[in-house]
Amino acid sequence: MKATVLTLALLCAGAVFAQAPPATAAHAAQHLDNLAVLLDLTDAQKAQVQTILEEQHAKMRASFEEARASGTKPDVEQMRAQHQQLHQELLQKLAPVLSPAQLKKFQVLMQMHAGMHGGHGHGPAGATPQAHN
Repeated sequence: MKATVLTLALLCAGAVFAQAPPATAAHAAQHLDNLAVLLDLTDAQKAQVQTILEEQHAKMRASFEEARASGTKPDVEQMRAQHQQLHQELLQKLAPVLSPAQLKKFQVLMQMHAGMHGGHGHGPAGATPQAHN
C-alpha cells in the first residue's frame, strides 16, 4: 500500500504539475483513476477534479511557454512564488469539490511528491515539505 501511495503521488503530481503533458490520453486517464481510488472520489467528483487538473496543467504550461518565449529565465524565488500561487489556486478550486478529508489526502500526496524531489518546484507548485504536528 505504501508503494502504491508513493507511486500514485508521483504519477498524479507529474500529471498535474509537469511541464510536459502525459505521453498518452490512456496514461492521463490511469493517473486520474488512481487518484480517484486513493481519494475515494464519486463519479461526479472525478469529472470535476479532472477538469480542474486539466485547467491547472494548461495554465502552468502557458506560464512556462510565456517565460520561455520572453527569453528571460526567472530566478528560483520567482519560480517558487509562482508555483506556490498556482498551488493555492488549485487547492481553492478543489476545496468545493472535495470533502475536507479528501482535500487533506490530496495535499499529503502532493507533499510526498515534493519531498521526493527535494521541494525544488516539482511538487505541489514548488511547495516545500512542511513539518507535521
